[in-house]
Amino acid sequence: MAARTVHLNDVAGLVGQEIGVSDWLQITQERVNQFAEATGDHQWIHVDVERATREIGGPIAHGYLTLSLIPYLSAQILRLEGVSRGVNYGSNRVRFTGMVRVGKRVRLRQKLLAADAKSGGLQMVNECTIEIEGEDRPACVAETLSVVYA
Repeated sequence: MAARTVHLNDVAGLVGQEIGVSDWLQITQERVNQFAEATGDHQWIHVDVERATREIGGPIAHGYLTLSLIPYLSAQILRLEGVSRGVNYGSNRVRFTGMVRVGKRVRLRQKLLAADAKSGGLQMVNECTIEIEGEDRPACVAETLSVVYA
């Protein structure tokens, strides 16, 4: 999917709108294992395939792995022109509302909630919903903040 291109000066006009939806991304055991290595979170529900299959129906992705996919997936949704740099500023709210089983596909649905001047840049507040293919309940709903600069 090609990202929607918008100039920085036009971002405020998108407030209140769904910006778009990313492509689907399959969650593999390799990705889960790499995240476990990077973070030191080796809980068996993520990395012990045999035990997880036996006890809970299969391994699940870390919640923070799901959350960490937001920048990657959002790059498929919106490309800003006239920006020299952008920084993650944090999150107002993060909820992990559904488990992502290894082998499932996820995608991001993004809505711009606010765009306000901050520290010489533009602070953007996005509602980010990570959906799981074939399931009614999303994996994660997060209100993220970023600041972009001309």
